[in-house]
Amino acid sequence: MFFGLPKPVWLLGWVSLATDSATEAIYPLLPIFLTRVLGADAVSLGIVEGAAEAANSVLKILSGRIADRSARKRPLVLFGYSVSSLARPLIAVTTNWPQVFMVRVLDRVGKGVRGAPRDAMLATWATPQTRGKVYGFHRAMDHAGAVLGPALASVFLLFFPDRYRTLFALTIVPGAVAVALILLVKEETEANSAADIRLEPDGVDDTDSSTAARQELPRAFTMFMMVLTLFALGNSTDAFLLLKLTDVAGSAKYVPLMWAALHVVKATTSVVGGSWSDRIGRRTVIALGWLVYAVVYAGFAVSTTLEALVVWFLVYGFYFGFAEGTEKALVADLAPEARRGLAFGIYNAVQGIGALAASVIFGVLWSAYASAVAFGVGAALALTATALLFAAVGRQP
Repeated sequence: MFFGLPKPVWLLGWVSLATDSATEAIYPLLPIFLTRVLGADAVSLGIVEGAAEAANSVLKILSGRIADRSARKRPLVLFGYSVSSLARPLIAVTTNWPQVFMVRVLDRVGKGVRGAPRDAMLATWATPQTRGKVYGFHRAMDHAGAVLGPALASVFLLFFPDRYRTLFALTIVPGAVAVALILLVKEETEANSAADIRLEPDGVDDTDSSTAARQELPRAFTMFMMVLTLFALGNSTDAFLLLKLTDVAGSAKYVPLMWAALHVVKATTSVVGGSWSDRIGRRTVIALGWLVYAVVYAGFAVSTTLEALVVWFLVYGFYFGFAEGTEKALVADLAPEARRGLAFGIYNAVQGIGALAASVIFGVLWSAYASAVAFGVGAALALTATALLFAAVGRQP
């Protein structure tokens, strides 16, 4: 135990930190690389990012089902991280946006394979009273990597301006570190140790897989997914936020630093948000996060100065801190243990398919009308989903 968290949770946190440092060194530069280097438009950007996330999330259903039927989930996690680590640097050799599209989809395929099994693994090392903390910590490590990656990218571009391709190629290094760290996770020993003390909230030992395997996903989970679908339809790729920041700033020079600053906020609020949800309930904390999202998108719709947009961009980090880890904790609360892989797969599929639809719609609205209209629609959908959340999901004990 380290600060109340098992060693495997820490190791998977470091894996996510290394992976995100590679991913997020590239991500904030993709809008400018696509639109100004490769000549793509806003619709193409929406297709690239939306389809990539959809592929990622749909695969999580399949990988989640496989994980539920397998005694060992680490091989799937290892394979997923390996695919992403090998695919990501290939953006360095692309010459048009369809090639970037293929690389991004392959990268997200790796994420889709590993996501649900990894989240199910994390659940085995958490009790009902610590799930928010465990998932919040994992998201915090994710975001810490997203601070480190853009910071290093900014330093690189300071000395080597416009050398985007070289920077993209170098991301193979943290990717290799992430894969090596996964090999240190001892799944069987740690999982069995945690299983000895893990009980469901109703006081019944949930380690009897033969009984749990016959359980269906409850109605409360289905209702939560329906509301999440509505929210996801307004949750377009963050690349549009970065594109507006880049347009107003007039240069991508400081965009990686803005992205890193956002993840400082994410990292510092994720553990707090997750732990808070353990005390006051998941629904309330998720609603706070979604309200922050709505306010930020409304702010992007009406603001025209760089200073105002940067403030809204940093406030945006509170949405992630409150909602991301807490949503996963709620999924773990609602799903029987033997169905958690599938449940996390469905959860991520809803987000990814919604991201595809939202990103394409957002790109069309941006191109046909203006960015203010696109951001306004996103804000309205988030507000509506927040109101419905209280009707669809009962108060958690």
